[in-house]
Amino acid sequence: MKRICVDMDEVMADAVAEHLLRYNRDFSANLTVADLSGKWLWDVVEVEHHPALEAYLRSEDFFAVLDVMPDAPRVLRELQKKYEVFIATAAMEVPTSFAAKYQWLGRHFPFIPASHIVFCGDKSILKADYLIDDNPRQLRRFTGEGILYHSHHNIDVTDFRRVKNWLEVEALFLGSGAEL
Repeated sequence: MKRICVDMDEVMADAVAEHLLRYNRDFSANLTVADLSGKWLWDVVEVEHHPALEAYLRSEDFFAVLDVMPDAPRVLRELQKKYEVFIATAAMEVPTSFAAKYQWLGRHFPFIPASHIVFCGDKSILKADYLIDDNPRQLRRFTGEGILYHSHHNIDVTDFRRVKNWLEVEALFLGSGAEL
């Protein structure tokens, strides 16, 4: 059985929406995802506000309240019938997120066993056939096939096969005539 690793933030969980919500509320701003096209949030926000962005990430409730990407639970459940599925999140970048991320996964993806959740930093350590991730940095060092999940910051990246949403993940891995 082939193995798929799936990133959490911006693939399964909508972290950017929560970041924008908090930033716009706290700084009376009107930033939208469209403003981030081809950029990371840190590239758009004034440098003096970067500590606030970091504080959001380190707050106890940030990762607990993220919205689930549309269709992700259903597609991941279907993928498990044909593939070995692991969730691989670069939680070492925000060590305070472990508990909230684990609880969030249990709440929204209870069918994924704890033994299939990997908290890591550099995803090149993963031994899998595929990695679905929004961060090209993680995909470049991964030894299997990297599948780039579309996000505002990676819009100009062309080095990888790309999926725009979970319906495209479903078509790629489970669709009729799926080649993977």
